[in-house]
Amino acid sequence: MTRPGDAQASREADANGPAPVNLADHEAMARNAMDANAWAYFSGGAADELTLTANRQAWDRLSLLPRVLCPLAGGHTRLSLLGRQLAHPVLLAPIAYQRLAHPDGELASGVAAAALGAGFVLSTQATTPLEDIARAVQHDPGRGPLWFQLYLQHDRGFTRELVQRAERAGYEALVLTVDAPCHGARDRERRAGFHLPAGISAVNLLGMRPPPENDLAPGQSALFDRLLHQAPSWADVQWLQGITALPIVLKGVLHPEDARQASRLGVGGLIVSNHGGRTLDSAVSTARALPRIAEAVRGEIPLLVDGGIRRGTDVLKAIALGATAVLIGRPYIHALANSGATGVAHVLRLLRDELEIAMALTGCASLADVAPELLVREFQRDDR
Repeated sequence: MTRPGDAQASREADANGPAPVNLADHEAMARNAMDANAWAYFSGGAADELTLTANRQAWDRLSLLPRVLCPLAGGHTRLSLLGRQLAHPVLLAPIAYQRLAHPDGELASGVAAAALGAGFVLSTQATTPLEDIARAVQHDPGRGPLWFQLYLQHDRGFTRELVQRAERAGYEALVLTVDAPCHGARDRERRAGFHLPAGISAVNLLGMRPPPENDLAPGQSALFDRLLHQAPSWADVQWLQGITALPIVLKGVLHPEDARQASRLGVGGLIVSNHGGRTLDSAVSTARALPRIAEAVRGEIPLLVDGGIRRGTDVLKAIALGATAVLIGRPYIHALANSGATGVAHVLRLLRDELEIAMALTGCASLADVAPELLVREFQRDDR
């Protein structure tokens, strides 16, 4: 695998078209780069994909109210997050089975993130061992934080071992996904007959005991009477806090009361997320949920947000709504499918460049200057 250099110099192009100049171009190219099986998995959402669509639309419904004649020389996009200094507020969200998109998979994404100073969150269901990712990036002096996303497994002993592996490898935080006790009804995947090809698996879960197969009585539900017996709870968050010194970031929080409960437990941060519209269809968009979460925690813990972010102006809007940083998911998978690590680096460079442009044109020399007054909200009063 080739390590990416300056992503702005990337001119990877589809054989039948020009090089991509924005994230939408990467998406259009990726449709041809992926097979139908992978495209359904990465691009689809739950049910009628109302939340998937709303995530994007919600950012568009926020307008910017720029200031002029502001001092901007020496401006920057730097920030502090969980004790680390980051060059910019864009991280790569955890996405499973990345070798479906490109043979280099998570390794390409991790190396690209390190080269562009972005944080990288590795999925539990990665197709590359977590130790391999850490070794590939840990000596890069300009890299962003390396976090490990965790699904609590039915085998708590195995979960403990997985956490210990992440600690030994040098991961700096655990991202506990809490919004997916079961899969959503993913129609696109079912229509495509989604399956994992030979050689693609969640390698970090190899060796785990299978879940217990309790018999169901007539009329019982395979979901409520079997699977959900293993669903995580607030007590499990406390259990996880008790077995690791790493900060724990909860991913998938949309309700203010859940945010307040997390803050009371002393978690390291929250990711306002609806799983990219892949679990509960009709769930509130993240741009609409974010200000309520920010109001609930009142700056006590850092907030991150994902879902539908496609432009540097979206990043700026997220910061104005109360986020410390943002994560992107599908856009970097599209770029990964197009040209591996170079494509992922290109997407990160595009977003950072666009963020700097948006800051300059709204009169913000640093992220500290980005305030709610920058926004004109076109949401309904009762749903923001």
